[in-house]
Amino acid sequence: MPDNTPLLFISQTQQHTTLAQATASKVEYSLLLFFFFFFLFSQCLFFKRRTQHPQAMEGGVPEADMSAFRECLSLSWKNPYVLRLAFSAGIGGLLFGYDTGVISGALLYIRDEFKSVDRKTWLQEAIVSTAIAGAIVGASVGGWINDRFGRKKGIVLADTLFFMGSVIMAAATSPAILIVGRVFVGIGVGMASMTSPLYISEASPTRVRGALVSLNSFLITGGQFLSYLINLAFTKAPGTWRWMLGVAAVPALLQILLMMTLPESPRWLYRKGREEEAKSILKKIYSSHEVEGEIQALKESVDMEIKEGESSEKINIVKLLRTTAVRRGFYAGMGLLIFQQFVGINTVMYYSPTIVQLAGFASNRTALLLSLITSGLNAFGSILSIYFIDKTGRKKLALISLTGVVFSLALLTVTFRESEIHSPMVSAIESSQFNNSICPDYKTAGNPSEWTCMTCLKGSPSCGFCAADDKFLPGACLISNDDTKKFCGNDHRAWYTRGCPSKYGWAALTGLALYIIFFSPGMGTVPWVVNSEIYPLRYRGVCGGIASTTVWISNLIVSESFLSLTKAIGTAWTFMIFGIVAIVAIFFVIVFVPETKGVPMEEVEKMLEERSVQLKFWQKRDSVYEKH
Repeated sequence: MPDNTPLLFISQTQQHTTLAQATASKVEYSLLLFFFFFFLFSQCLFFKRRTQHPQAMEGGVPEADMSAFRECLSLSWKNPYVLRLAFSAGIGGLLFGYDTGVISGALLYIRDEFKSVDRKTWLQEAIVSTAIAGAIVGASVGGWINDRFGRKKGIVLADTLFFMGSVIMAAATSPAILIVGRVFVGIGVGMASMTSPLYISEASPTRVRGALVSLNSFLITGGQFLSYLINLAFTKAPGTWRWMLGVAAVPALLQILLMMTLPESPRWLYRKGREEEAKSILKKIYSSHEVEGEIQALKESVDMEIKEGESSEKINIVKLLRTTAVRRGFYAGMGLLIFQQFVGINTVMYYSPTIVQLAGFASNRTALLLSLITSGLNAFGSILSIYFIDKTGRKKLALISLTGVVFSLALLTVTFRESEIHSPMVSAIESSQFNNSICPDYKTAGNPSEWTCMTCLKGSPSCGFCAADDKFLPGACLISNDDTKKFCGNDHRAWYTRGCPSKYGWAALTGLALYIIFFSPGMGTVPWVVNSEIYPLRYRGVCGGIASTTVWISNLIVSESFLSLTKAIGTAWTFMIFGIVAIVAIFFVIVFVPETKGVPMEEVEKMLEERSVQLKFWQKRDSVYEKH
């Protein structure tokens, strides 16, 4: 009688594998549903809170009432044209958020298709950061285009560039063409980031302007979350990353079509002398008993703006720095924005799945699923910031945030260092099972018995690690190619090229989650609020432009250098550098950043002129405003 034991064993193994895959799929979909409903719930709260307290994001003292929110819903029901106008323009915010999030997941599959990208970290950084460089250009020329040709044409041009970039990326046959597409998309994002909220604010009824502008912020965060869902949806589709990047062309095309049916900004038309066109648009936006008052208010506002522009003297950077209040405001405002970027937030946003893989999770799909945590927690943190920004104060909230960031980065540093030290050994016996696929560097090494998984991955970019059945036991160091990856997978082993099996993987994810939880409510919001409050009114426009440019440039530097740092000194020491920067930031905030909570704009200027440092931040400051 034939021995069927091997066949039974294989059959049982396949059943267990199928059961495990089914269970994993159920867990994945459960997590997806959880994150989706959590995101919707958090964004409803966020939108509601923003409409209740639009001043909170501008640095004022909010009054808790529901009138703006109710008014927005009522007006949307009575005049759907206004909501259609705001939503159509707000798609630019959706595209902005989508591009920020989508590249983090697409990069995993781009590396799989283009081996040169997988081996050269500078190419990966270029694919991410060229869009940021393009955004700097887009934001720089966007203001001139808006003023010269109008807000509507500015949005259509931004969408056209985004559409072209998405198509180029989806059809790219080489990394160079992909980078060209990223530049087009970046320019479109830079233009849309400033044009969309401007159009909405100028074409919205005054009483619900804050609510409708906040729709743009809602769509930015929504775009980020949507990008992770789209990434997951296409992980098993042919072309993977091409769909991820190309699908962005759909909302861009939709916005172009919608904007063709919408009017130009009435404020821009009035400024250009096209008064009758502006009046006809205002009659669609406002009710009959409000429209005459709004037309008169618009006329007075534009006339005053033109008069101030003619009479005001030219502002230059030398004059700004010679003005005591502005110079000290620059120390605080620019410093906060620079530290916001250099504590590493955009390494998490742009490289989140890569960091998850570095923590020991080999699967691309698992890395993308776990990256949803960062998106969900970021949305949750934005809600917390609105509750605490005026209760805790800007300075104290920044210090609490930075202290938590230091703790989180310390945890990440220790976790990744332990993972590097205790990575599985390379076994000569395990490697020999793959015959001619053994890594050449391992073959010629003088001390192969001392090789670990980390040595294998760092020794040569053309090698990978095939883990044993128990992934923490010694595995094989092999040539990294599709055939070897397939052979390794056939034995139900995990294939690692960007990180090693680690018992500390979940500790790294905990550190990543804590980082977002601490960063988002404090350093994610405080720098922008302080910059909106700290400059004298006559210099606020110029200083705001410099602030935006500072953020984009700092963002570019950090995103362009992160992977190179992890390759040169290791992931652990890279996070340690971010931690040291965060410690320096704590001392900077203590010394240079004043508390502007509840302080009138005039007193902020006076406070900066009187003293440049605020060492005793814990003491309640006696202000002229409080005395009266």
